[in-house]
Amino acid sequence: MSEQGAEAYAAGKGGIIALTHALAASLSAYGIQVNCISPGWIETQNYEKLSEEEHLQHFSQRVGKPNDIAAACIFLSAPENNFINGTNLVIGGGMTKKMIYI
Repeated sequence: MSEQGAEAYAAGKGGIIALTHALAASLSAYGIQVNCISPGWIETQNYEKLSEEEHLQHFSQRVGKPNDIAAACIFLSAPENNFINGTNLVIGGGMTKKMIYI
């Protein structure tokens, strides 16, 4: 989601999503799937210092952790998931759907 002054960030994310779709189309003939992940709020430090209010902003009732992204990477990499192709997987605990930031 966009915020004021974040044009380069928004363009970068949009570019990754477009590149993912284009690569999926080009590489599918070789049996290669291409997907991307758009992480939401993933706290990599000081998770224990987050407030309850910060956690409750998410549908999941918590801020994300790096393992949440790692789990999605493992899922997408599993051979039985070869029907997922050209997809942008948003992993944000539902916060990007709620769009209410405190």
